[in-house]
Amino acid sequence: MSTPADHAPLKKPPKTPSIPKPSASVLLISPTNQILLLHRVRTSSSFASAHVFPGGALSPEHDGAIPDVHSPQRHTDGPAYRMAAIRETFEESGILLATSTKTGKLFTDISDAEREQGRKDVHSGTISFGALLSRWGAVPDVQGLIPFTRWITPPNVPKRFSTMMYIYLLPLAPSSAATAATTPPPSGLDAEAELMIPNPTHDGGIEHTAARFLPANKWIDLARQNRIILFPPQFFLTLMLAPLLAPSVTSPASPMPSTAELQAERHRLAAFLAAPRVYEGEPEVSFAEACISPLVLGKGEYGDADQDGVGSGVDRHTAVLLLDGPGEEAGALDGGRRGLKEWVVTTRFKGEGPRDVDVRLRHEVLGKHWGKGRL
Repeated sequence: MSTPADHAPLKKPPKTPSIPKPSASVLLISPTNQILLLHRVRTSSSFASAHVFPGGALSPEHDGAIPDVHSPQRHTDGPAYRMAAIRETFEESGILLATSTKTGKLFTDISDAEREQGRKDVHSGTISFGALLSRWGAVPDVQGLIPFTRWITPPNVPKRFSTMMYIYLLPLAPSSAATAATTPPPSGLDAEAELMIPNPTHDGGIEHTAARFLPANKWIDLARQNRIILFPPQFFLTLMLAPLLAPSVTSPASPMPSTAELQAERHRLAAFLAAPRVYEGEPEVSFAEACISPLVLGKGEYGDADQDGVGSGVDRHTAVLLLDGPGEEAGALDGGRRGLKEWVVTTRFKGEGPRDVDVRLRHEVLGKHWGKGRL
């Protein structure tokens, strides 16, 4: 998507911003409600050395027709975005989000060797992703993807993407049927018995050097300690899930929640995503509908205290990113799009990428009256 240096505010944005390329990413949730992140190689042109969700650009050869740059569907959830999300997850982690044409359950009927060869063949273009799935007797589980915001790279960045973020919940452990809550979970969040999920693996160093599931709160702790690099979208979305999924698991020695507790966490996640949202008395857009093109405030647009006497705790070396704007491309669509007004992201832009990333309530940083009357 972009190099770390690209995310620092530019003094003079390009006169003609580049057109965002469609892409898709997946927050993949394990059978124990942990999140998969991949460690990018240091030589990567996109998110070098950072930890990222599986994902990448849409491909017409693999994913089907891509909406035209002027189409209203360019920045909305659609078939090509969902196919790309599943394909990229397979290419980058080896986990195939597809169902068997024989059983209807998550497809796992291939050997490790077959899986690895399939990843290489799709990546090299030797075979299309759809053809590979047909040969294996599998169908992409596009219905299992849950929309979880869209992010459009700001216009001051040379390499831009319009990325559809999804959540996908892998089936719970085999004992789920006996211990889960009796109320059926919403579609896409159900448990499935007698299933082996392959361990995630990196792609051999092509783009990633590691693939690992950890609790969301553990990933956030590592980022706050600057032991890993999480860019604002990855940090923000992981932080949103941290209180909901496996919040009590803080280390490998922590007791794993029971299957019933894990199912309850997934119910809590479903309720969080479906609940109407209100900020400062005004309706907020849902996560599924949110379209975010982060805007970096310039110096002098926020200070140490606002007119209410609320201290921001943000110094002049820390950037404040607004999340409520959809960007020019999505904002110009019929009816427009909206981002999320409730939070801002704070970070320090360094040569290796963003550091000291955090998420705070907007009014805590900017004051209750910031932006009133602004164009």
